[in-house]
Formats: sequence, C-alpha cells, structure tokens
Amino acid sequence: MTTLHIDADACPVRDEALHVALRQGVEVCMVSNGGIRPVDHPLVKMVYVDQGADEADRWIADRAGRGDVVITTDIVLAARCIEGGAQVLKPNGEALTQANIGPVLAARDLAADLRAADPFRQGFGKPFGKQDRARFTDRLDRMLRAAQKVAP
Repeated sequence: MTTLHIDADACPVRDEALHVALRQGVEVCMVSNGGIRPVDHPLVKMVYVDQGADEADRWIADRAGRGDVVITTDIVLAARCIEGGAQVLKPNGEALTQANIGPVLAARDLAADLRAADPFRQGFGKPFGKQDRARFTDRLDRMLRAAQKVAP
C-alpha cells in the first residue's frame, strides 16, 4: 500500500497534500518534532519524534520505500528516500529523482560553502506563490497515482 510521508514541521503544502492523498484514499504519515495541529482522519497518522536535529528525517528515511511518496525540502533526506525506492516531491512541485539528485546535492553543498565563506551572503530564493501550490498539487496527484501502481 502506498504511503505519503510528509516532513511536516516546515511544510507549506500540508493542507494540499492531505487533500490530494485523502481524495485518492492514500495513507498519510505526518512526521514532526511537534507543534503542528493534529489531523483527525483514519488515514492520517501523526508521528511526533524526539526533539533533535534530523530525528524526523531519520524516521521517514527508515520507513519510506518502493511505492511511497515523500514530501520534503531536505535534500539529504530526499537522497536517502530515493535510494530506498521512494518518490520525492518538493513543496514547489519539483520532483527529485535518481537522475537529478546528484546535481541537486552538489548545488546544496556549494551553497553551504559559499555561505560559510561569506556569512553576510544573502539567499536569492523566490517567494512561494499560488503557481507553486498548483504545480505541487498537480504533480502530487500524478505521482500518487503512479506510486499506487508499483506499491508492493
């Protein structure tokens, strides 16, 4: 059975993800260090992990596998999930795959090096908008349908 794992602490598309998954009858695991409002639905499992760096990531990576979908912005978590056979989607609708995770990891490391070399360096991220939400919803819908066909 397909499970949608959501790295929920800072996920800006929790509501959209729940809507799509529940419409398709997909089980959802919302993983958090706490502080998010519980969802009362039989297909939604709220998972609260210990406080600490990467505890939620570890929980997700240890469980996500073939036929599952993971929503996260954490590139290292994404790489671990892809290695385990899961599909990964960022909240902006960008799919992370075996084909593109290497360059994405390299860009992440380069950005970290640049920030370390110049602590006053500002990021150049763009604002999260309606188009990002629409793209995410569409891609998650298609990704969950495909995942359900390959789920063990």
